[in-house]
Amino acid sequence: MIKFLDLQRLTQKYSAEIKAAAERVIDSGWFLQGKENEEFEAQYANYIGSKFCVGCANGLDALIWIFRAYIENGFMKPGDEVIVPANTYIATILAITENGLKPVLVEPNPDTLEIDDAKIEAALTSKTKAICIVHLYGRCAYTKKIGEICKAKNLKLIEDNAQAHGCEFEGVKTGNLGDAAGHSFYPGKNIGALGDAGAVTTNDEELAKTIRALANYGSSKKYIFKYCGRNSRLDEIQAAILKVKLAHIDEDNAHRQEIAKFYYENIKNPLVRLPERLNDAQNVYHLFPVLCEKRDALQAYLKENEIQTLIHYPVAPHKQECYKQWNSTSLPITEAIHAQELSLPISPVLDLGDAKIVAQTINKFNG
Repeated sequence: MIKFLDLQRLTQKYSAEIKAAAERVIDSGWFLQGKENEEFEAQYANYIGSKFCVGCANGLDALIWIFRAYIENGFMKPGDEVIVPANTYIATILAITENGLKPVLVEPNPDTLEIDDAKIEAALTSKTKAICIVHLYGRCAYTKKIGEICKAKNLKLIEDNAQAHGCEFEGVKTGNLGDAAGHSFYPGKNIGALGDAGAVTTNDEELAKTIRALANYGSSKKYIFKYCGRNSRLDEIQAAILKVKLAHIDEDNAHRQEIAKFYYENIKNPLVRLPERLNDAQNVYHLFPVLCEKRDALQAYLKENEIQTLIHYPVAPHKQECYKQWNSTSLPITEAIHAQELSLPISPVLDLGDAKIVAQTINKFNG
């Protein structure tokens, strides 16, 4: 079986370093808000290129705290609107609605699968306060036009960088292209913890201070609470493990790019469409999505041939039961992507020989 993602093998790759990191924390007797957190935040901020990094419990919380901090700091208020791609994982939308803000869903470009910057201006209203881009699948979603729109309209640019650690746009890392970015370190991500973990990066000192307090019960001074916050802290063991993973991210991404290059050059089945190819700097291939009108048949065929695949994501956010108010909304490009998308195996531990089998098998699929 060619696994979609062999987490056990991936963890074993850095097993000695991970065990040493965990042992260091255990021996220290200090498990929250300590040296490991401080060092990881400093190292990750340096890697991203931002002035500040605030660790938190997970990627969803990272996004929630960004919007909440903008509300607490007076830039936004409940009822304000946030432009967001319709084609995204639901966490992006949840972070907006959690804060009483209104997501305005914009269709993606069918070739890039990212938000279509040509459709953003038509979605703007007097209530628009931010554009939230999602670097979905590890692909850079930023464009110069998006930056220009934000500057001209005084909008905050927020990045969902859950899937694109190490990705760049013209030499600037995703996570430092806008005003603030949320990062997820879920185990399967390009930088993955051994559990849930997340972070916010920003160059805004006031925003960083507010987020740090919000994630610590609303407190920046012990037993003094400025905000009604929550407990959403990055623990010391996960921070120590993330330091290990961060040290290897560029090497791991380079292997993902090698696998992706092979797929682009060797998958030739007319029934299977590959997204527009970006230069390697703009794609770290957290996922390798392909589109097929006979997606379910293709997935079953690959499974029969012992190739594991996943669907990202079978139901679009606006069709989910939790957002019943949008279920009748028609977003045909997004809906087609969610009906056709299939993610192929790709990871730092996938052998090129296995990638060859994947490509050869897909090329034999006839529907």
